[in-house]
Amino acid sequence: MSQAEIGLIGLGVMGSNLALNIAEKGNKIAVFNRTVDATRRFYAEASTLKDQIVPCETIEEFVAAIRPPRPIIIMIKAGDPVDQQMEALKPHLAKGDIMIDAGNANFRDTMRRFDALKDSGLTFIGMGVSGGEEGARHGPSIMVGGTEESYRRVEKVLTSIAAKYDSDPCVAWLGENGAGHFVKTIHNGIEYADMQMIAEIYGILRDGLKMSAQEIGEVFGAWNKGRLNSYLIEITEKVLKAADPLTGNPIVDMILDKAGQKGTGKWSVIEAQNMGVPATAIEAAVAARSISSAKGEREAAEKILGLPPVGEIRVTDRDAFIKDLENALLAAKVGAYAQGFAVMSAASNEFGWNLPMPTIAKIWRAGCIIRSQFLDEITTAFTKAPDAANLIVTPAFAAMVKETDGALRRVVSTAVLGGLPVPALASALGYFDSYRRGRGTANVIQAQRDFFGAHGFDRIDGADSHHGPWGSGLSA
Repeated sequence: MSQAEIGLIGLGVMGSNLALNIAEKGNKIAVFNRTVDATRRFYAEASTLKDQIVPCETIEEFVAAIRPPRPIIIMIKAGDPVDQQMEALKPHLAKGDIMIDAGNANFRDTMRRFDALKDSGLTFIGMGVSGGEEGARHGPSIMVGGTEESYRRVEKVLTSIAAKYDSDPCVAWLGENGAGHFVKTIHNGIEYADMQMIAEIYGILRDGLKMSAQEIGEVFGAWNKGRLNSYLIEITEKVLKAADPLTGNPIVDMILDKAGQKGTGKWSVIEAQNMGVPATAIEAAVAARSISSAKGEREAAEKILGLPPVGEIRVTDRDAFIKDLENALLAAKVGAYAQGFAVMSAASNEFGWNLPMPTIAKIWRAGCIIRSQFLDEITTAFTKAPDAANLIVTPAFAAMVKETDGALRRVVSTAVLGGLPVPALASALGYFDSYRRGRGTANVIQAQRDFFGAHGFDRIDGADSHHGPWGSGLSA
């Protein structure tokens, strides 16, 4: 029997789907699960793909079934379980073998694991996989971090299983150690912001214009035919139009307003703060999920504080306002992506990754959750201006911001006056207003810092700065 081209450990939902995808694309794969019954069940249900699958019941059998140098995908719960699985594998591996963490790992764990294997003869790949269960089974977006040599060993398999956009595979080697998992983390941060902004627009339509879920679904369906065309807009239309099988009511109205999170959005915010890069829309989205989880507190606060004393949003031209909502969402989306790419640019410099921004936008065009036609424009923008300080100062996106930020301003103003929470939309607007203003207000902050802490400051006339309280060198 010929050896497998690649191995996979962990036959949960994501692991099983990824293994079937690998097998379906003509790659022989060895599979192993800690629970033998899970391996047997997976193989029994593999149907016509059985010939491409080698089910293994021991680690020794599993490792022996893979062609050296052996690439082994680990698809289990992130954190300590990955470290434990790596330790269990190590005694059975040989020089050049590759352990691949394809879970939602913290990129700092990936860097640690990569460094720990440097002198062992083994190597490590941190691989971001986006697209959920459907993507894993039929074509995800894949972000790879590790040595270029180790990537070349798995490139053929990964290229075969990745999503395709106009025949281009949505997979790329992005740099050493944690590059792939970092890019996946920022992808998820942008995803948080995108989803929150959509929810805020939904809230304006539902609570401000008193539209039904079906009517709002029609609006999103129309938008999906234009510049907002994307997977998230598409599924928003579908969930808004879906009916609850028990009551016949819109299913979205039957779902508790508490959103969970797995940590990657929070990691995006932490790393943005660590690098001093503003990611305000992502921060607002993460905070909004945290507030949503405090359902009991919110209900109690409503009884104590009441809702803002305003009624239904009144607009003189309903169609024009809905058009404003469309453009506002586009503008805010630009802000979120600009922030995400700015964080990646800072990380690229800090960790020496040389992240290819046009390539990242390209591999996000299909397979991943934030896929949209919008990413084609980002690819073009960064290809034409690879050294741009920020996405919003590239010619195409500068024009887009100028065209749409007026709508964002009107929508945020209307929502705030109507008592409707729009934290992510407002954060995107604040980001634009701050970033485009050559003379800000931080001079007051610096003056305050100097008064209390003798920090010193830079003068606008270039003269030497004074230090300390006003009485020690500056007049009031």
